[in-house]
Amino acid sequence: MSAQSEPQVRVGVGVFVTNQSGQFIIGKRKGSHGAGTYALPGGHLEYGESFEACAIREVLEETGLEIADITFLTATNDIMAAEKKHYVTIFVRARVTGEQTEPQVLEPEKCEGWEWMTWDLLKDWINRSENPACSAESRAFFLPLRNLVAQRPNFTPI
Repeated sequence: MSAQSEPQVRVGVGVFVTNQSGQFIIGKRKGSHGAGTYALPGGHLEYGESFEACAIREVLEETGLEIADITFLTATNDIMAAEKKHYVTIFVRARVTGEQTEPQVLEPEKCEGWEWMTWDLLKDWINRSENPACSAESRAFFLPLRNLVAQRPNFTPI
């Protein structure tokens, strides 16, 4: 097996883009792995790129929002067996700056729409999505967010 065909571990950066009310944005993914699930804005870390630079680039590309005060929060180990993908997801927090304060859907092939969310509500929805009895009232969440809740029970992004 050549080096190019061997499975690779990739690094993703998920950004808790916060507003003055302590909320952050999530969007419904489409067009790639995790389609139909809710996730933070973010993407792949490029060679030589800092977590902060990746967060700034991805958030601007996806939402049109400018961000600042980027802080490393934690990381998760995300093995997506069905898709044969393995990611380490770096979570950072940033605040919205600039005149634009509402996210726009700038990549409609990748995201259905953005909405503001609280951490408590997101945790509640993720916990309900893990309970089959509550599935009618739940949403599906991207594996890194589900792992964040499961692997870091005392975590809070705000």
